[in-house]
Amino acid sequence: MLKVEHIGIAVKSLSVSIPLFEKLLNTPCYKTEAVASEGVSTAFFRQGDTKIELLEAARDDSPIAKFIAGKGEGMHHIAFEVQDIRAEMQRLRQEGFTLLQEEPKEGADNKLVCFLHPKSTNGILVELTQERV
Repeated sequence: MLKVEHIGIAVKSLSVSIPLFEKLLNTPCYKTEAVASEGVSTAFFRQGDTKIELLEAARDDSPIAKFIAGKGEGMHHIAFEVQDIRAEMQRLRQEGFTLLQEEPKEGADNKLVCFLHPKSTNGILVELTQERV
C-alpha cells in the first residue's frame, strides 16, 4: 500500500456538511460527484497528501443510508492507494482477508475500488483505490 488516499465520512446532508468541513479544514470543497452504482453523493477536500470524502445517501437502500441508520454520522472507511489493485486483492485474499468484491469496480474521483469486510479488519471498512488509466 502506498499511502492513506482518503478518509470517508458518512453525513446526512452535504449541503450542511460541506460548509462545516470547509470551516473545519480551512479549505474549499474541490469536487462533488454522484456515484449512482453505490447510491451516494460525494464531496472531496484535500489535506496535504490525504483527502477527506463526505458521503451522503442518494437513496434509502444505499450502504451509506444503512450505515447512518445504524451508527449515525461519522467515519465510514479508510482508503489506501495501491499501485496494482488486482495484485493487492489477490495478496489480501491469500492473507485471509474477506473482500466484498471479486473484481474492482468504478468509484468516485476516477478510481477503481475494492472494499474489505470489516469483520476481517478489526471492524474497520477498508477501501483499496487505484487511479483509473
